[in-house]
Amino acid sequence: MRKLATLAALSAASPAFAASGPFFSLGNTDFVVLIAFLVFIGVLIYFKVPAMIGGMLDKRAEGIKSELEEARALREEAQKVLATYERKQKEVQEQAERIIAHAKEEAQLAADQAKAELKKSIARRLAAAEDQIASAEASAVRDVRDQAVQVAISVARAAIAAQMTAAEGNKLIDAAIGEVEAKLH
Repeated sequence: MRKLATLAALSAASPAFAASGPFFSLGNTDFVVLIAFLVFIGVLIYFKVPAMIGGMLDKRAEGIKSELEEARALREEAQKVLATYERKQKEVQEQAERIIAHAKEEAQLAADQAKAELKKSIARRLAAAEDQIASAEASAVRDVRDQAVQVAISVARAAIAAQMTAAEGNKLIDAAIGEVEAKLH
């Protein structure tokens, strides 16, 4: 009901009902406006404004279409570039992992080699120390023997000197000279 009342109020306030007198007279503003509107439409058609507007809209539609195609092509190219970079990133990551693994292997080999060299060095130093100890021991034994020989010679000299007479000493000297002479000839 409310809609019907609103519709009736709007139709009663229509500009067509505002004019008085006959409709087809120049005194009727509605008729003049209608004629001006039809002339305006005729002028637009005469100057081919609808065709121009349609052409401009077609041209704009083609521009938008070409921009969409260009955007689509750019998107596909960007996806290809992205895929390429992702592939390269994966390859670089794999290469980095291989380099790290290789470096770890080399570090382990270097550590093993250093341990082996250290063991060899320790063995050489131990052998050198043992040789020095053996040499020092031999030197000490030699020194003790030399000292014992000197002590024995001094004791023997003293004992022989105490028991030997001059005649016996001369006989021993002559015997030693004869022995040396026999060996030299």
